[in-house]
Amino acid sequence: MNLHALRFFAKVADVGSVTLASELLRVSQPAVTAQIKRLERELGVQLWIPQGRGVALTEAGRMLADEAQRLFELEQSIEDRLKRLKRGDAGKLHFAATYLPANYLLPKPIAAYKKRYPSVELELTTTNSSQALDLLVHFKADIAVVGGIAKEHPLLNRTSWVEDEMCFVVHPGHRLAGADIPLAEMLREPFIIREEGSFSREQLLSLCHVHNLPAPSIGLQMNGLHETLRVVMEGYGAAFLSSLETDFFITQKQLSRVHVQQVKLNNPISVYTRKEPLPPPARQFFDALLSKEATEGDSV
Repeated sequence: MNLHALRFFAKVADVGSVTLASELLRVSQPAVTAQIKRLERELGVQLWIPQGRGVALTEAGRMLADEAQRLFELEQSIEDRLKRLKRGDAGKLHFAATYLPANYLLPKPIAAYKKRYPSVELELTTTNSSQALDLLVHFKADIAVVGGIAKEHPLLNRTSWVEDEMCFVVHPGHRLAGADIPLAEMLREPFIIREEGSFSREQLLSLCHVHNLPAPSIGLQMNGLHETLRVVMEGYGAAFLSSLETDFFITQKQLSRVHVQQVKLNNPISVYTRKEPLPPPARQFFDALLSKEATEGDSV
């Protein structure tokens, strides 16, 4: 079916006049009539009957006019949706993140993004750093936000985002609360240690190695952050954790910081993307995430 001729016919059927339709289409009246006659020959049916200064549709013409309207409305809908996808106003955005950024850094920019782009479907997967990068490499995520020692990957771009300070914490009633002490003294305390492979555990052990000091005694090994925090807040041992994880509880006087001399370690948070151009929703989220306002608002 000749869609060009069908468009002419649909306009005549809509306004009820060849003359008015030709004016709206900015095409001569004979050209409109010729196109519709060609459509009638193609379909083998009569679509209209001249009636005074207008036209009357046949039964076949009324049916075709109704279906043509649906067709062109669908065409317009497709064009509108494609424009929204190109602008990043619609579509899907899946990102992966490790625990710390997923819980402490991303909620605010996610909320701001959804307020601005409510039609974009967002999905966040919280996982370890290796799995987050794997999801990105295999196109199961558009962006990965990873805490810990910066890792390079041949298929990915890495952009530094936030530097989070690591710190030693104890219960506010602990003898070392607020103290300024050497690392050797800090390490004499029993520690609540996170599971093997965790960034805080690896950083603490590397500190011991760099300063040629024995590792602290492990009072407890915990597989979760909240469990670790709760034990220290109940008055047992010390922990080496991220400032993002501890600052709220220090403000609430449920934890107290210990200032350890000559120790300053950061937990770098990085944003990873694939090396090809980002889809529009991902590009908008990435730009917002790396904006000066977002970085200043979330950094410590």
